[in-house]
Amino acid sequence: MSATADTGTTRVALVTGANKGIGRAVAHRLAELGGCVYLGARSEVRGRAAESELRSEGLDVRFLSLDVTDESSVIQAAKRIEEEEGRLDALVNNAGIGGPPLPPSSTPLSEIRRTYETNVFGVIAVTNAMLPLLRRSQAGRIVNMSSVLGSLTHAAAQEDPTGVFPAGIFPALLDYNTSKAALNAVTITYANELRDTKILVNAVSPGFVATDINGHRGVLTPRQGARIPVLLATLAEDGPTATFVGEDDTPEGQRLSW
Repeated sequence: MSATADTGTTRVALVTGANKGIGRAVAHRLAELGGCVYLGARSEVRGRAAESELRSEGLDVRFLSLDVTDESSVIQAAKRIEEEEGRLDALVNNAGIGGPPLPPSSTPLSEIRRTYETNVFGVIAVTNAMLPLLRRSQAGRIVNMSSVLGSLTHAAAQEDPTGVFPAGIFPALLDYNTSKAALNAVTITYANELRDTKILVNAVSPGFVATDINGHRGVLTPRQGARIPVLLATLAEDGPTATFVGEDDTPEGQRLSW
């Protein structure tokens, strides 16, 4: 990968689901790098608390009321960013959920629909709403928070190249895995549409990070999990697009198979 983008101006970023976990760590780091960061969150109480804590460090972080499953909320969020900044340089689609770990044949259809509403349809809604603002950027970047569990190649081989699961073990979570596989397809589709623009679109598997979604069993901190998403959100002009990058403690991460 290439060096960090340098547009000569303060970069404006939006991170969804950013009041805690990896999303908050991504927002924190992007602000530390000098960016103006909109901290998207459904809960005003938690969102404003996170905003206050990060602003106390002298960072330009702004709470943005945003429920990715609510179209009117998404539209209002885009309107606010347009009114205040007029453009968006980086969109990190971090908001995501997962249901209980059930066998595929026992997973309720309602649970699958609920997961897709956030992990897939929510990403599409936010991306479409923010694209006009990203098109005004000199270095637009879209980063979709995926997972190695969304890789069809690695799932079929029951191999986890990130080392979280031993050989022959690959969790079969119908709602979560297939939603991330769909998100990977969404990533490639937007990357292909935008190849003739200055917008780069990539997916990331942040590693086994201790967050609410896994009961904080992960071995990486949110700060460590934010490293690759931040790298992809700040790619230089000659950076890659349509790639799936995982955390492996190397400078550029590891390329994962779709």
